[in-house]
Amino acid sequence: MERIETKGAPPPAGHYSQGIVHGGLVYVAGQLPIDPALGREGSLPPGPVGEQTERTLRNVQAILEAAGSGLDRLLQVTIYVSAMEHWGEVNEAYARVLGDHRPARAVVPVKELHHGFALEIQAIACVR
Repeated sequence: MERIETKGAPPPAGHYSQGIVHGGLVYVAGQLPIDPALGREGSLPPGPVGEQTERTLRNVQAILEAAGSGLDRLLQVTIYVSAMEHWGEVNEAYARVLGDHRPARAVVPVKELHHGFALEIQAIACVR
């Protein structure tokens, strides 16, 4: 197993890794829409849901690239969303960022997320 650490995504706030590579796959820990250039406190309060989605996917992308993968190699994505009324905006931003690539995906409604964010995304991808 190889632990992935990149400054292109927010550092872990607890006892976990941004990502782990094992058996040709990269497992990306749940990412929030935190801009790594601003740090945790600089990203608050959260912006519109579409912007949160794009920022979160860019964090996932940074981890994937640090692991020798990319958004085009995503196999499975899980999106935790704090309110289903956000789903239209989330899906629009997701489609804009991923383009024609359509990995398997699950959407899990949750009561709330840290710091009032609208979503969290975790993913699995293959390495190049």
